[in-house]
Amino acid sequence: MAKTKNDLSGWVDNYTSDLYSWALHKVSNAELAADLVQDTFLAAAEKMDGFKGDSTPKTWLFSILNHKIIDYYRKKVNQQIPHENESLSRFFEPEGDWQESRKPKNWYDDEEEHLLDNHEFQAVLKKCLDALPEKWNLCVKLKYLSEKNGEEICQELEISTSNYWQIIHRAKLQLRECVDENWFNN
Repeated sequence: MAKTKNDLSGWVDNYTSDLYSWALHKVSNAELAADLVQDTFLAAAEKMDGFKGDSTPKTWLFSILNHKIIDYYRKKVNQQIPHENESLSRFFEPEGDWQESRKPKNWYDDEEEHLLDNHEFQAVLKKCLDALPEKWNLCVKLKYLSEKNGEEICQELEISTSNYWQIIHRAKLQLRECVDENWFNN
């Protein structure tokens, strides 16, 4: 049974709100969610003849939307990989050793002085923490200041374990660079 443009118009009227709510829940960005829903209806229009009615139109549209969301995240992850490699290459040689000029420096010369007791250092550290992306900042604060374990943090922030460890790793690299620049090189 061939579907018509009238069917699609009815689907737009009936399902846009539900599709948009789902997309917004998945991507947390209103403009992107609207774009994904629009792309869903465009794809549905192109594949209208392929809809055989084995499922409800709503189920079919949600299936298309979920593929659009997955494609979005796949593309986003693939775009971030070069950035990660670029970030790591600033610190490490290709074989994994520290670049001589990027090795961590001693954070204090005097064994008696505790750096975290130094108010000037605390101000630099706070500035560096505040410069982290919000999720990175939260992960670091929950892990090191609230002393929560990884599992608790993953549940609280609704992230996977591998994502959590990537965030912590990247945040530590960025914090190290920021502290080096703002504390040691001043």
